[in-house]
Amino acid sequence: MQTATIALPKSLPQIIQGGMGVSVSNWRLARAVSQLGQLGVVSGTCMDTVMVRRLQDGDPGGLVRRALAAFPLQQWVKPILDKYFQPEGRPKGQPYKRLPMPTHLGDTASQMLFAVGSFVEVFLAKEGHGGLVGINLLTKLQIPTLGSLYGAMLAKVDYVLMGAGIPREIPEALDRLAAGETASLKVDVSGWTGAEAARILFNPLEAAGAHLTLPRPAFLPIIASNSLATLLARKVTGTIQGFVVEGPTAGGHNAPPRGAPVFDGRGQPVYGERDVVDLHALAQLGLPFWLAGGTGSPEGLQQALEQGAAGIQVGTLFAYSRESGFLNELKRDILERALRGEVKVFTDPKASPTGFPFKVAEVEGTLSQPEVYEARARVCDLGYLREPYQKAEGKIGFRCASEPVDQYLAKGGELAQTEGRKCLCNALMAAAGMGQVQKGGEEELPLVTSGDDLERIARFVAQHSSSYGAQDVVGYLLGHSRAAQTAQELAGVSS
Repeated sequence: MQTATIALPKSLPQIIQGGMGVSVSNWRLARAVSQLGQLGVVSGTCMDTVMVRRLQDGDPGGLVRRALAAFPLQQWVKPILDKYFQPEGRPKGQPYKRLPMPTHLGDTASQMLFAVGSFVEVFLAKEGHGGLVGINLLTKLQIPTLGSLYGAMLAKVDYVLMGAGIPREIPEALDRLAAGETASLKVDVSGWTGAEAARILFNPLEAAGAHLTLPRPAFLPIIASNSLATLLARKVTGTIQGFVVEGPTAGGHNAPPRGAPVFDGRGQPVYGERDVVDLHALAQLGLPFWLAGGTGSPEGLQQALEQGAAGIQVGTLFAYSRESGFLNELKRDILERALRGEVKVFTDPKASPTGFPFKVAEVEGTLSQPEVYEARARVCDLGYLREPYQKAEGKIGFRCASEPVDQYLAKGGELAQTEGRKCLCNALMAAAGMGQVQKGGEEELPLVTSGDDLERIARFVAQHSSSYGAQDVVGYLLGHSRAAQTAQELAGVSS
């Protein structure tokens, strides 16, 4: 295998739209940003479930089916449509059919569900224009990674971004998938005693039935320390093409603070000088970088450029735009609260089963409220954040700190790990309007993740309106005339 040579565009995007939540950064949002000359990014989390739930809701406009018809390996499409497509839509109150949760480290069939889901999202984001589109994946979600990458590459994704962990094996995996070769990733298995690390494999030949070569996307790991940047730039097989430098004010999962844990009066982890990336040292690696977390303003962009960055990654402003996948009523409620100065964001050290700090917007009627969280019956029926562990007989099992406590303890988990844990899988699906109806008829409630910029969004909303689009965000950050000119230039290229 040869390392793929990746040529970045001569003119790098100054704005990367954050790859947020489950279907918050959906294809519509990424497409809108991409058409404005910036890097639109789709969330790659739970895309197989998102796809089959859209099909069960009738696939309005036939968008998913149009993307599925373009999938180059049609043998994988018919079983999905036969099982999940409901032409009249799912009757109100009827549960969604669930995809089976993995019971082992994966096979081609299970990986291809991830592949088809990510293909659909990237295909729709790229359809009909020549702009750049990326996909954002979580390193902690290891089992879906190879299939998700393959599907995105089949759709000719331009960039892959990954955070929430150390994605040191991804550059080589991208090279191998592009070459049509078997890719491999180490899987972190709690209590593993095997002589060699547990690994998950994906063989494109088994998936395609023929040898296919694909364009290799650029890879931008999301980092929070200089040591991680140096490791990824110099000590991995394959190449990376730049970094997103994410500070602790960004939404979603944050890197834990370095050193002994310290908490403020609200119970949030405290970050210190050791958690600040030395941008001058980072620049010495010779790769472009974008700053994320608290940068979503014209001043933030200008400061980033002055510090040597290629630009900024912005999530919060885009998350509440018309194109994002958040439920409209959630958007309205949160923006109205923001205008009154009543919205708060909490860095919750316990919410995520991954153990990473997780940003939560405090919103009535969501799982951010302790009484709402306590009233929810624990269930784990999606399983993306489950932890692989070695059973007594040596086989691999799966457990989640947010599943029913007795089940978690029976699998060797510790009681302390269950305290405050939230089912992010179901809650983030609900925030995007695809909440499951559980056995007792209860519908899953949402959890909203946002960066600290949410507490300062009132300035932007007051200047525009509580219903704004991605073009308004790009225009605000870059200057309206420049944003409009870029959109016209891209439209000319596309035609």
